[in-house]
Amino acid sequence: MKRDFKNWGLFRIFFSYFKPHMGLFLLDMACALLIALVDLAFPYVSRICLYELIPGNVYGAFFAVMAAMVLAYILRGFLQFVVTYWGHGFGVLVEADIRCDLFSHLQTLPVSFFDKNRTGHLMSRLTSELFDITELAHHGPEDLFISSVTLIGAIAILFTVQWQLALVMLILIPIFAVIVCFNRIRLRDTSRAVKRVTASINADIESSLSGMRTAKAFANEEAEQEKFDRANDRFRGSKKAQYKAMGIFQGSLELFTSVMPVIVIACGGFLIMRGRMDYRDLVTFTLYTATFINPMKKIAALSEMLVNGTAGLSRFVELMRVEPELEDKPDAVELKNVKGRIDVNDVSFAYERDDTEVLHHVSIHVAPGETVAVVGPSGGGKTTLCSLIPRFYDVSSGSITVDGIDVRDVTQKSLRRNIGVVQQDVFLFADSIMNNIRYGRPDATDDEVAEAAKRAEIYDDIMEMPQGFDTYVGERGVLLSGGQKQRISIARIFLKNPPVLILDEATSALDSVTEAKIQRAFDELARGRTTLIIAHRLSTVRAADRILVIRDGSITEEGSHSDLLALNGDYANLYNTQNLHM
Repeated sequence: MKRDFKNWGLFRIFFSYFKPHMGLFLLDMACALLIALVDLAFPYVSRICLYELIPGNVYGAFFAVMAAMVLAYILRGFLQFVVTYWGHGFGVLVEADIRCDLFSHLQTLPVSFFDKNRTGHLMSRLTSELFDITELAHHGPEDLFISSVTLIGAIAILFTVQWQLALVMLILIPIFAVIVCFNRIRLRDTSRAVKRVTASINADIESSLSGMRTAKAFANEEAEQEKFDRANDRFRGSKKAQYKAMGIFQGSLELFTSVMPVIVIACGGFLIMRGRMDYRDLVTFTLYTATFINPMKKIAALSEMLVNGTAGLSRFVELMRVEPELEDKPDAVELKNVKGRIDVNDVSFAYERDDTEVLHHVSIHVAPGETVAVVGPSGGGKTTLCSLIPRFYDVSSGSITVDGIDVRDVTQKSLRRNIGVVQQDVFLFADSIMNNIRYGRPDATDDEVAEAAKRAEIYDDIMEMPQGFDTYVGERGVLLSGGQKQRISIARIFLKNPPVLILDEATSALDSVTEAKIQRAFDELARGRTTLIIAHRLSTVRAADRILVIRDGSITEEGSHSDLLALNGDYANLYNTQNLHM
């Protein structure tokens, strides 16, 4: 179902998730209605017994009616099971659909979004905050429905018994509603504050746990503990404010529900003294007062649930309204049969609109099958340039084309399918080696994965491990060495087998012996393919067809290794400096 998150209101979006599971929802509501009718029946049946059956000595009918009520409450118990089990199941289905949409939306957002947003914040929105929406989806309509039927039904019945006392009870209900509404605003504000702080502490914890080895290496456990304590104190303070508002609300509720039976007895007693009411009717009113209290408490709980649920819902919708900065054009085409020509035409780029440019009027033309190395000092713009080709970011001005087609005119998926990237910062999933390599091509066979591992010079290392390809690599590959992680990421590219390669410091974590092996594998893989190599070690790029030197966002030199050494410029300085330190 297509939802307009930009223009639809919160609750229209919320209820749109009910539609696929309407059968469960209607079952929940039907059972809730029957529960309310059973609750309404008992006081009225008791009144009939007191007025007619017991005084008329119709004892058989009296006990038959009581037996019928016992059966009705047995049925009510079964209905309550259905409401609890299937109703919560309905809520979980709604939550799962919402989480699926949210995760799918996050995957459409550009790399720049994840540069600016902490992982812990996003995890909180995908997990704990959606639980409140689940509770609202299940209990919200159900509790409101049961309470409304019970209260309206009870008032209607009581008006047929004694309208003056029923009027007193009818006046008390709006007073209760005012109390609920007044406190709902305070609860809403404190709940939203708690959610913001919870997301923040989740982000801090995620960061601290991820950096635990660094903290231990620097003996900074105390500093991390202090940072955690500050975040925990913020959480504690926000929770105290929420519970204070909740305490005031619950105290007011208990006062109201406790005083209500007293008011009913007092007013009923006065009416009995005046001869306007029978004591049996007062018993009926007292029973209905008890029936009133449960729906009122449900409404109170619903108010709190509504506050928490709408806070989570608003944060969900807020994230869904973040529009992808990089979207495929409506007429974007599939990039097919790629030969590998890359043209960077007068490209300038800044990460933010008002930021200083990282690249200034850069132009590069790479022929199909050519290997071009991009070198230069750190911060010069090498990685940024290569991030623009697979369109992780859009150029600020100029254009980048693959086989003469602007990368903005093709679908992002087809563009990235044809480009293999080995990044400097290797990321491995907390999974087996087999599945990490297979990530390069999910439909690859085990034999193809093994072949890719051999070409990446990691096969022998894998086979020496106790579980071979089934070896668990740990969080971000922490159980492997740096060289092993790098070679597994390289094996992914061998498996993917793309026509364009971007190697971003792909051999930076390797020893010289392994680096030489990998270099031979790269030479084989690069044959007939367009390859861009970002490198600090100039020894790895001497065989490139061309070498580009980037400094301060501009290309300062271009040529072969020997030509650039002869120029005695930036490249020669970098080369001589590295050789001096070897």
